[in-house]
Amino acid sequence: MRIPFCFLLFLVFIACQPSFEEPKTPLDDYRIEEGFNLEVIASEPLLKAPVAMDFDAKGRIWVAEMTEFMSDIDGDREDYPTGTIKILEDLDKDGVMDHSKVFLDSLVLPRALAFAYGGLLYVEPPNLWFVEIENDEPKNRVLVDSLYAAEGNPEHQPNGLMMNVDNWIYNAKSHFRYQRKNGEWIKEPTSFRGQWGISQDNFGRLYYNDNTRQLIGDYMLPNRLIRNQNHIPKSGISELLTKDQRVYPLHAAAVNRGYEKGILDADSLLVNVTAACGPVVYRGGAFPERYDQNVFVCVPEANLIKRNVLTFKGDSVLAKQAWQGKEFLASFDEGFRPVSLSNGPDGSLYIVDMHRGVLGHHAYLSPYLRKKAKEMQLDTIVNYGRILKVDDQNMIPSKIPDWELLSDSELVVLLKHSNGWIRDRAQHYLVYKQQKGVVAELQKLTIDSQNPIAQIHAMHTLNGLEALTYDLLKAVADKSETDVASHAIVLLEEFASVERASDTGALFNDLLLRNELSIDLYLASTMGTWVSVSKDPFMTLLNDLEKKHGDNPIFQEAILSGMGEVPNTVLDVLKDQDNSLEKGIAKILEQRIKKKINPIFLKKALTEDTRTKGSKLFRQICSSCHGMGGEGIRGMAPPLVHSEHIDEVKNLALIILHGLKGPVHVNGKLYELNHAMPGLVNNKTLDDKDISDIISYVSNAFSDKPKGLRPAKIKELRNEKPEKGSEYTEEELWQRSK
Repeated sequence: MRIPFCFLLFLVFIACQPSFEEPKTPLDDYRIEEGFNLEVIASEPLLKAPVAMDFDAKGRIWVAEMTEFMSDIDGDREDYPTGTIKILEDLDKDGVMDHSKVFLDSLVLPRALAFAYGGLLYVEPPNLWFVEIENDEPKNRVLVDSLYAAEGNPEHQPNGLMMNVDNWIYNAKSHFRYQRKNGEWIKEPTSFRGQWGISQDNFGRLYYNDNTRQLIGDYMLPNRLIRNQNHIPKSGISELLTKDQRVYPLHAAAVNRGYEKGILDADSLLVNVTAACGPVVYRGGAFPERYDQNVFVCVPEANLIKRNVLTFKGDSVLAKQAWQGKEFLASFDEGFRPVSLSNGPDGSLYIVDMHRGVLGHHAYLSPYLRKKAKEMQLDTIVNYGRILKVDDQNMIPSKIPDWELLSDSELVVLLKHSNGWIRDRAQHYLVYKQQKGVVAELQKLTIDSQNPIAQIHAMHTLNGLEALTYDLLKAVADKSETDVASHAIVLLEEFASVERASDTGALFNDLLLRNELSIDLYLASTMGTWVSVSKDPFMTLLNDLEKKHGDNPIFQEAILSGMGEVPNTVLDVLKDQDNSLEKGIAKILEQRIKKKINPIFLKKALTEDTRTKGSKLFRQICSSCHGMGGEGIRGMAPPLVHSEHIDEVKNLALIILHGLKGPVHVNGKLYELNHAMPGLVNNKTLDDKDISDIISYVSNAFSDKPKGLRPAKIKELRNEKPEKGSEYTEEELWQRSK
């Protein structure tokens, strides 16, 4: 039978269509707050072990995959170059990803990425890279920072790459921020913040956390409290925003220190957070109003996500858990490991679920969790990864702009959008493309007090275009609401001069009369800048602020921070005025004489944590006899797990330094070996810090009572040599410890 040619063409056309097979992932074990939908929009085999994501201009999802992080219980392959950055696409436009392609591969533990300056920033320790994108291919890779992250445990390395409203890129676990101007990358110090994940509110304050504190933040805009290199602020930065660390899991999840008193309740449920990470301030504009600027926090060890409600006080920020007794999202699924959250271009909340059974790094893994993981087969949950989306059931999604077709004027209009992701992206497009043709439109928006959030974006867009003027900022400060005026006060510092002193003094006096706490705080922070160019009238204003708020610690910090450029002669006058600043100013003068400055201005990079460094040394030196997991090797060496010699940390140090010969008892069992363990005291490649790091790791990994010894103590113990030979005996060790 002859087949018509048109039918053959039809068959060819059908055969060429892309496959839209989408993995089906049930969510029966998940419980989300009433009124919200939870949907898996990407899962294995499209991706594996995702840890960070961002959206490109088309709304596609780009993910960093940390595929070899704890891919087995010992973390043996974490230095393998199998990590990738992938592009996830929804080709059939049904909202679920059905296609993925690799943008970069052969990476070792990539942990952060962000679209900026028309390309992609990404982290592969120790480097921060920027790469241009052409037809979804990397082009012209540039090394931004070769000291971005010390090698070692990803739990304790910089990450984040979040563009803030001030046009700077901030990071967690880091004291540096980044910006590109005129094609050149700028790196400068900032406050050290958090551990994993960072976010910002509409004002531009930063939020972060660490393992046991679910929400930390700054009371002021970035860098306002660290401008004086001779002063280290004690308040206002890294503030604990809520004392409530309580969690409400659905089941008894396995946690690292579950054996310690108070970690679990009578039902074996986790009581407080132990691995909080990935906070995000919801700025999507599509959830009910009561969710606006709520902070959602990942709690992967308990398979849940928390919701916190913020209260802005003007001189501080407070957080409160939305409920007691339940969570925004919780699951019975032990594999659900939310590690990162994102606001989406459609207004939804996106969850990066690494979906891994064992999430704690091997350097920190306790014997308790190692045993639990084996019993519960958590170590078999490795080849998974998911992106989930949370929608309000009644929300109207934001339409993703076609950025390439938008005019500059349309980008300016988007600075008023209800969705913070769209506002941020519009601002960034205007700045990095240096679209100065819309300066007049931006100036008009800057003084439009009907939309305060848009005013803030417009001001910082103009600042990025180097198109701000003194008169514009003066008018904005004078006629705008509190948050906008506060930003204007900060930006006015660029115009500080003797010629403008009189007009600025009059403006600040009027602002002080408004009696608004936030405005007073930012006035306090800027006084040093203006005093340094003209004593009058700013010394009077400074005294007025001190009298009004002198007993408030954050005001003292704001004033002292601003004194970085103030001459010693002026500081001497302030010191002698018998006020609340006296001690602080005296300390600054002392630090100047001694040339002591805040360490954040000295450190070039974050150093590797002790347990991770100790883990590496243990694997190189000790594991061949004691085993990678400290289980011991028959005929070679006894086990270390729960060994009484590890619990007595001084004895452990003496053994490592001077060696041990048998017989040896461990956990009541006698080990009679025909050889001695040699000591490391004469190993010239290992210093006191190295020995201290080995002890830190061994004590943590193989004992339920982790302890450590400082390098100075190790130095002392080098001279406590055995009396009965070249190595210690068990009997002599116990006699010394009595």
